[in-house]
Amino acid sequence: MRLDKFLKVARIIKRRPVAKKVIDNKKAKLNGKQAKAGTAVKVGDFLELEYYNRYYKVEILEVPQGNVSKDAASDLYRIVETKEIEVEMGEAGELF
Repeated sequence: MRLDKFLKVARIIKRRPVAKKVIDNKKAKLNGKQAKAGTAVKVGDFLELEYYNRYYKVEILEVPQGNVSKDAASDLYRIVETKEIEVEMGEAGELF
């Protein structure tokens, strides 16, 4: 499954276009390497994500074949680390 779709299906980020924008702005790493929206995720991968003023390190526990229910979404990953970060605003006041 593509990284941008996984972020949406797992409900880490609500909408896929927002997930793609975060990834395209170099705010996501998969196993320590800069990721692209089309990068395939696998069970056991570690995702590092900067989203707004938070940093998340997530272990991927399951990759679904399609959409999952809201209750099952949190079973797809485990949060390893989370912390607040300083956010630099873009030229137009954008966060990413």
